[in-house]
Amino acid sequence: MLNNGDRAPDFELPDADMTIAKLADYQGKPLVLFFYLRDDTPGCTTEAIEFSDLEHDFLRLNCTVVGISRDDCIRHGAFRDKHGITVRLLADKDGIACRDYGVLVNREVDGVMREGVNRTTFIINGQGDIAHVLPGVTPKGHAAEVFKLVKEL
Repeated sequence: MLNNGDRAPDFELPDADMTIAKLADYQGKPLVLFFYLRDDTPGCTTEAIEFSDLEHDFLRLNCTVVGISRDDCIRHGAFRDKHGITVRLLADKDGIACRDYGVLVNREVDGVMREGVNRTTFIINGQGDIAHVLPGVTPKGHAAEVFKLVKEL
């Protein structure tokens, strides 16, 4: 797991429209990266909608919010359109960014060990360093908590 003060790992991932996003695209301004389990699950939907509801507030602070999961671009597009999600969703199908950010965990599901995402948010400052790591996130109210931290940067 990464810690406050660590350099944020670069990433190069497609979004729901298959446009590639890189960490360098956000250089010079704060970036919120929220890693979530899966599109269209109750907690992930709550989290993505709350970030979308606050997106204009984040933008007033010159901060962009981006969600990352292991779902593919098509699933991201359907999730976005179904729930009116406005924050950018990136597809990490191979789990490369998830591994680089240290958010993959092994969980037992129906008696079988599976690799999954530990819901974690990273606040990255304009210099590309991690200002805050928030692991094991509870979705309800999380976006407001993150907004307060971004205001303090």
